[in-house]
Amino acid sequence: MSSIPHVDVGQYDQDFNAFVQAIGQGYEGNGFVALTNHGIPSQQIMQALDTTRTLFDLPEEVKKQYHQPGGGGARGYTPFGTEIAKDAKHVDLKEFWHVGREVEGEPAYPQLTPNIWPKELPEFREHMTALFEALDALGNRVLEGIAVYLKQPRDYFKSRVNHGNSILRPLHYPPIVDEGTPSVRAAAHEDINVITLLVGSREPGLEVLSKSGAWIPVTILEGAIICNVGDMLQRLTNGVLPSTTHRVVNPPAPFNKSSRYSIPFFLHFNPDVVIDALESCVTADNPKREPAITADDYLMERLREIGLIK
Repeated sequence: MSSIPHVDVGQYDQDFNAFVQAIGQGYEGNGFVALTNHGIPSQQIMQALDTTRTLFDLPEEVKKQYHQPGGGGARGYTPFGTEIAKDAKHVDLKEFWHVGREVEGEPAYPQLTPNIWPKELPEFREHMTALFEALDALGNRVLEGIAVYLKQPRDYFKSRVNHGNSILRPLHYPPIVDEGTPSVRAAAHEDINVITLLVGSREPGLEVLSKSGAWIPVTILEGAIICNVGDMLQRLTNGVLPSTTHRVVNPPAPFNKSSRYSIPFFLHFNPDVVIDALESCVTADNPKREPAITADDYLMERLREIGLIK
């Protein structure tokens, strides 16, 4: 049983047209799909999740050495209770670490700042860099399918995301200490970026808001990677591909007494890409909804809304 459509990434090489229709229809109907046969070894994913657990087990005073106040959480550690969902009244119950694109030499954009690596856990850099590269490559395959579905050249996104300030976010939701807390692990929100690929978690809690208004727990096949549309892609497609609201609720006992770990990869446009509705997505029944804006301006606007930039 599954609550969101599954897409076999093996079709990318075997029957690209079938892949295009599966990915496009899945997103147009749900905003979420689960990617199977994606080519990223389960051992690599489990290793990254185990390293994430070790990272957040470090003492608080050690982790806080890698926090950059005023940096908008762009790189390094963001402490528990910092982020708040747009329009939410209470902070999320989570801490996380941001890993960006590794850049050699002069970066293509000033937003591509150096990564921050914990010296106490040298394997963290190796595992997260490898996972970043694997998810970036998988995301680009997904974008090829989306491009063709939207009646664009197959390589439409390639030059628009190759220097994107994409983010890998190892996440830790600690055990729920106060069962009466008004906060949840992640309040209802939509993702800012183009698409998100999520590995983990081994614990329940992720829910998506259906078109009927009901919250649906996400269940997927073992080993699948969840991949959803972000607000930037929704804006580019004039709402044809929806950025679906989702949340991570506080689970019932006994899961509430355990930590939850996951690693989303937020794939972003290059900072100077202009997000403007594609002509193929504007019709008499679906007139253009929003003005053009650069990816970086949109990102900064949204980071202020969620409290990462003051």
